[in-house]
Amino acid sequence: MNRIADNATKILRLLPRAMLILMLLAVPVLAVPMMRANTGNRIEAPPHRNTSVGFVLLISLQRG
Repeated sequence: MNRIADNATKILRLLPRAMLILMLLAVPVLAVPMMRANTGNRIEAPPHRNTSVGFVLLISLQRG
């Protein structure tokens, strides 16, 4: 009887730790769908303007 009681107390002592570890592992997995659902507030960079500075620099370096 003592052996069963010892095993039960060991399991009951490990159960809170196991639940905490499982919750810490599950939070990022469950957060991903919530982040993907909120696509309305996306901040985007302004469109890239081509100023052709690189081409002018390349031509001037080839001449010199």
